[in-house]
Amino acid sequence: MSNQALALILERAKDDEDKASLALNQARVERENYYIQLQQIEQYRLDYCRQLSERGQQGLTASSYGHLQKFLNQLDETLTKQKQAASQFDFQVEQCSEHWHEMRKKRRSIEWLLEKKQTERQQFLDRQEQKMMDEFATLQFARRMSIKR
Repeated sequence: MSNQALALILERAKDDEDKASLALNQARVERENYYIQLQQIEQYRLDYCRQLSERGQQGLTASSYGHLQKFLNQLDETLTKQKQAASQFDFQVEQCSEHWHEMRKKRRSIEWLLEKKQTERQQFLDRQEQKMMDEFATLQFARRMSIKR
């Protein structure tokens, strides 16, 4: 495969790695936002329970208490659903991370191959140069010997 073709493949691999990196960063941001939202809901629930307790000390009707308790149950259900979604966000980050590592490995392999081909090319050129120098030295020696005769 030519160096030019490998260079094009390398550019494509770099683009793929960049895209994978962006996807990984996006997945991390989404997971972080999820945890912030979860924390806000938990904090809201705590604040609501504190207010419910304060209002309960002042006296509540059974009807009011029932409505407040129903809302608290809804908050608990929301928290349960939110906590179940955590594994999905973690899984997405894990998948994106694995994909990014694969793209990085692919890019590095192509770079290694290019470097190997360049090293081989340089070694070939060095051998060619050495061969020409040896031939030149042999011709000079042969001329000197023919002049001395």
